[in-house]
Amino acid sequence: MNDPRVDKLADVLVQYSAKVKKGDIVGISADPAAEPLTQAVMRSVIKAGGLPFVTPRWAYYKESMLEFASDEQLSSLHPLLKAYIDTVNVHFSLWAEENTRSLSRYDTKRQQKLAQAYKPFLNVFMERAALPWADPKRLRWIGTQFPTNASAQDAEMNLRQYENFVYGAGLLHLEDPAKAWQEIFQRQEKVRAYLQTKKVLHFKAPACDGHDGTDLRVDVSKSTWINCAGQENFPDGEVFAGPGAVDGHVNYTFPAVYNGMEVLGVRLRFKDGRVVDASAAKNEDYLIKMLDQDAGARNLGEIAIGTNYSITDFSRNTLFDEKIGGTFHAAVGAGYPESGSTNQSALHWDMVCDLRPRKARDGSQVAGGTISADGEVFHRDGQFVNL
Repeated sequence: MNDPRVDKLADVLVQYSAKVKKGDIVGISADPAAEPLTQAVMRSVIKAGGLPFVTPRWAYYKESMLEFASDEQLSSLHPLLKAYIDTVNVHFSLWAEENTRSLSRYDTKRQQKLAQAYKPFLNVFMERAALPWADPKRLRWIGTQFPTNASAQDAEMNLRQYENFVYGAGLLHLEDPAKAWQEIFQRQEKVRAYLQTKKVLHFKAPACDGHDGTDLRVDVSKSTWINCAGQENFPDGEVFAGPGAVDGHVNYTFPAVYNGMEVLGVRLRFKDGRVVDASAAKNEDYLIKMLDQDAGARNLGEIAIGTNYSITDFSRNTLFDEKIGGTFHAAVGAGYPESGSTNQSALHWDMVCDLRPRKARDGSQVAGGTISADGEVFHRDGQFVNL
């Protein structure tokens, strides 16, 4: 018997998030384990008048390419993928990994080549997604997570607990989740409007567990702040912008996870918007190789504040972790053109820093952090102040 929350999620994705309408060409890219959600989304798309097309995302595709493909094959974008991203009006990504670490042992350089092959796809994706809503060429896209045992294990939960975590973060326990997300949009709009008038943000967090804390200044004078309330990522809950100059350093509280590789204790130092020094307590070599894969990978493409206070725990899944209420995240690599970023890269790696009071490894209490805008503190200890 299907979980009724799956059908509710599908309807929210199709009707509220993507706003599928009659005649829309709709691509559904889904892991096989997401089959219940894939079917539910397909039914909802058909009812809305769209034309759905399902493309299974098999884990063995990347594994086989990394293991057997020549350098020429690794570096080539399949022409059907180019045609796909040029054609669809709506793109759904339904993630349901059955092994989140399946790529961890493959050579990093080969992974870089495969990522670089997808760069033209990503560029078109970004450009079309940045078009105004009224533009018929705009790409409407939405990504969401379907609960699996693999993701539950990463989050240190059993499957039932993880299902409750996932669906709770999306407010699917409520009678009308779309209405709830519309209300969140209105609340976040106050934050977005406030930030849009500011020039410089200053992120500070105290030293803890042997690192020197965070002290990061970000120029947002030419940025466009975006209010995210379930229109693209689901669940959602953040405001973000494409930064200009970035100076200072950040110690990321949580492990940085990319392609199943977990990098611990990441510290990045920025000068003029670019990473000039990077280190990690675990898998530092992987971090450096990812940052060196192309000219844009060391630039900061996104700065964002997490606003989803229904998500409180780290799960090793960026979709949820970057939204944790009381955190901020900064993504190295590609930026979103609609946010004012012009940075292009095959990399987009979100890393999360906690600003909430917490306990250090030795059990001592550590104070929370602050975010200031043009010298005014508007976010303290993980909460907005007077907003």
